[in-house]
Amino acid sequence: MNVLLVSQCSKRALTETRRILDQFAERRGDRTWQTAMTRAGLDTLRKLLRQTARKNTAVTCHWIRGRDHSELLWIVGDARQFNAEGAVPTNTTASDVLRRDDENDWHSLRTIRRIAALAALLHDLGKATQSFQERLQHKAPQERNRYRHEWVSVRLFQAFVGQDDDAGWLRRLIDGGGENVDGERFEAPWLDHRKGRLLRDGLDAAARDNKPFASSDKGLPPLARAVAWLVLTHHRLPALPYSASESLESTRLWHGRSPRGVNGRTLDAVLSQIDADWNEPWGEQPAISKRKIEPYWKFLHGLPVRTLKWRKRAARIARDLLGDLPGIEDCLGDPYIMHVSRLALMLGDHHYSSLEAEEDRTTGEKDFPLFANTRRKTGALLQPLDEHLLGVELHAGRIVHSLPVLTRDLRHLAGHRGLKKRSLNPAFRWQDKAADLAAGVRSRAADQGAFIVNMASTGCGKTLGNARIMNALADPVLGLRCAFAVGLRTLTLQTGRVFQKDLGLPDDELAIRVGARPAASCSSITRSLPKTAVPPPGNPCWTRPPMSSTTAMTAIRCWIIWERMPGSGAFWRRPCWFAPSII
Repeated sequence: MNVLLVSQCSKRALTETRRILDQFAERRGDRTWQTAMTRAGLDTLRKLLRQTARKNTAVTCHWIRGRDHSELLWIVGDARQFNAEGAVPTNTTASDVLRRDDENDWHSLRTIRRIAALAALLHDLGKATQSFQERLQHKAPQERNRYRHEWVSVRLFQAFVGQDDDAGWLRRLIDGGGENVDGERFEAPWLDHRKGRLLRDGLDAAARDNKPFASSDKGLPPLARAVAWLVLTHHRLPALPYSASESLESTRLWHGRSPRGVNGRTLDAVLSQIDADWNEPWGEQPAISKRKIEPYWKFLHGLPVRTLKWRKRAARIARDLLGDLPGIEDCLGDPYIMHVSRLALMLGDHHYSSLEAEEDRTTGEKDFPLFANTRRKTGALLQPLDEHLLGVELHAGRIVHSLPVLTRDLRHLAGHRGLKKRSLNPAFRWQDKAADLAAGVRSRAADQGAFIVNMASTGCGKTLGNARIMNALADPVLGLRCAFAVGLRTLTLQTGRVFQKDLGLPDDELAIRVGARPAASCSSITRSLPKTAVPPPGNPCWTRPPMSSTTAMTAIRCWIIWERMPGSGAFWRRPCWFAPSII
C-alpha cells in the first residue's frame, strides 16, 4: 500500500509525531510522509500514534490508489483539523459563518438542565432518616423498607412547598441562599410535622388525603409536581399497588408485577392516586406499631438543606427557574422533557455513587454526620449526604450540557469499504437490496426511528447483513456507531469474529464483551444450589462487563445477577440482559 501521511499537530505533539513517523516513512515535507507499507505495518503505526496522542495531535493517512485518486484510511487525534475527505483547509476563521446552531431542536435544554439539577439536590433527602442511616451502619435489621427514601424525599419537598404556588416556593428557595440566613431556620419548614407541613405516612392521618401529585388544592403546584416526579422515579417508576384480595393471595409482594383488572377508571387521573404503596408495595397488612414506623420519619441530624453550599446551589437554580415562569409550569405534561431529565438524573446519580477516590469528588461541609452510601467491597461509609447531593447535581448538569454534541463526539465508523461493498455471491445479494431499502428510509428513520425484522435463516449472512443495514441507516458523513446485544456467549463471540474477519475491524473499532469466566462460575453455581441459597464468597451479587465508549461497534452479553430476597438474607438468581442503545 502506497500511503501519504499528513500531520497537523502543534506544540509537543508535533515533536512526538515526527519521531514516530520518521521510523516508518520518508519525509516529503515538514509535515508530510510517504512510503509503501503493508496493512500490518499500517495498523502498528496507527496503534503507536494513538498510544502517544495528545490533545494537539492530528494525523491523517491517505491510501494513494492511482494517479488521480486517493482514499482516506484513518485520522488519529483532532479530526476537526481535516474535512470528511481528510483535506486540510486553506484558511480558518473563528467566526460562525454557516450559523448551523441557529436552528436546532434543543429548545427545552435549559428547562431540562434546571429541573434535573433541582431534583438532584432533593433526590436523596430521604436518606437522612434514622432508619436509613442505621441500615448503612448495619445497626438495624436488613429488612424491606416500609417507606423508601424516594418517597420520604418527596414528602420533605412537599412540606417545604406548603400551600405556595411555584413562584412562591422558588422565591423562598432564593432567599435561603444568602450567607446571613440561619440554616436551622431555613430547615424548619421541611421537618415541621406538628403544624401539618410534613405529612408522615403511617403516623399522620392527614397524609392519606394529601397526596403530592393530586390535582386539587392539596397537591403540589405544576412545576413542583414535575420536580417531585423526578425525585420519586430516580430509581424506579411507581407501580399499581396490590388490592386487598391480591395481597391476601400473594405470599410475596413484587414491585412492578403485572396488574389485574386495569380499566379506564383505573387510569383516570392516575397521578392523583400515587401514594407510598406505589413506591413500595405492602398491600393490606396488619397494623404496624408506631415504634417501627417512627425511624422512617425521624431526622436525628437534620437535613443537608441547612448547609450553605446546598442553599447557594439551590438558590441559583431557583433563580433561573423563576425567570422562565410561567412558560415551564406544564413540563410534567411533556414526555420529552421529563424523560431526558430523568435520564440525566439517574445517570448522574449512578456515576457519582461509583466514585470512591476523594480527588474525583466534590467537597461538602466538613464532618457532616449523614451519609448516602457505602463502599461496595468493604461496606464502609463512603460519601457524605450533602456532598452526594451536590455531586449528583453537578454531574447531571454536565450530562444535559453534553447531549447536543454527544453523537458528534463519540467515535464512528465512517466510510468503511466492507460495509458498502456489493455482494458477489448470488446467495447474499439480498443484503444489497436490504441495504438499499434502508438507505431509502434513512431520513425518515432519523426523525421517527426504525423497527426492522430480519427473518433470514441460518447461513444466509444475517450477521453481515444486519451491519450493512445499520450502516445504510447511519449518516454517511458521520458514520456508523451501534451495539449488537446477543443472548448467547457463543453467538457473541461468533458475531464479533465475523466482523473482525469479514470487515477487517481492529480492536479500536470493535469491542467484544462476554461473560467469560465469572459467567461460567455463576452458571455452575446456579446448577448446584437451590434458589434460596446464598452465593459463596467471591461471587458478585451484581456483575456486568463494561461497555467501551471508544468503539464504534460492540457486541455484549451480560452476566447473571444475584438478587437479595426482600425481608430475608437469602438470594435467588435471574438473568439480566444489558441492551445498549444505538447511537
